[in-house]
Order: sequence, then C-alpha cells, then structure tokens
Amino acid sequence: QVQLVESGGGLVQAGGSLRVSCAASGGTSDSLGMGWFRQAPGKEREFVAYRSWNGGVIHYSDSVKGRFTISGGNAKNTVYLQMNSLNPEDTAVYYCAATTLQTHTPLIVPTLYLFWGQGTQVTVSS
Repeated sequence: QVQLVESGGGLVQAGGSLRVSCAASGGTSDSLGMGWFRQAPGKEREFVAYRSWNGGVIHYSDSVKGRFTISGGNAKNTVYLQMNSLNPEDTAVYYCAATTLQTHTPLIVPTLYLFWGQGTQVTVSS
C-alpha cells in the first residue's frame, strides 16, 4: 500500500507563488506515475499536472500551462508542484495522486490513479 502526504499549501496573494510537495512511501513508491489534481468548492476534481514514472513525460492542463511546474525531488518518491503567477481561480484543495500504470500517455483522468493524498488547501486572495 502506498501512502501519499502533501505539504506546502497556504494563503498567498494574487501574483504570488507557492510550492506544494508530495512524499510517497510504501509499496512500489519508486516506480509510480504522479499527478496533481485540484478541487474547488462546488466543482469537480480537475487535472492539473502529470509526471510519468521515469520523468520522461510531463503534461499540464491548459489552465496552468506556463505557470505551474511539476518535478521530481532527489528522492524518487517525492514530487513537487511549483505554482507561479497564482490567481484567485487557482484556489482549491490540491491532491497528489499516484498510479502504477507505466505509460507515455499523460494520465489526466482521476480514476486511473490508485492512491491519493489527503489534500492541501491553496487559497489565493485578490
């Protein structure tokens, strides 16, 4: 069983930056594809970013492309989401997710992920 723990959320003013982190442990945590999703109040969970198990495939939603960066840490079981030029529409609970699927196709559907973190709140004030 893989456990995911997010950290780094918080409150930031519009135009500011935040970095959220996700640490995976247990199971085959060193061979997982990782994704970030977010869910705002009253809205469905939406895809934000994807990084394949080997780091060879990176993909972003159109709403964050050019502003957000997903990356792996020195430890293979860590992934970061650097968020720049934040705006109030980015306010949501951000979830880290992991998939055992090893594919070069970006995985943007939540049901393709087996493991989920508890979420971390990101609030952007105007």
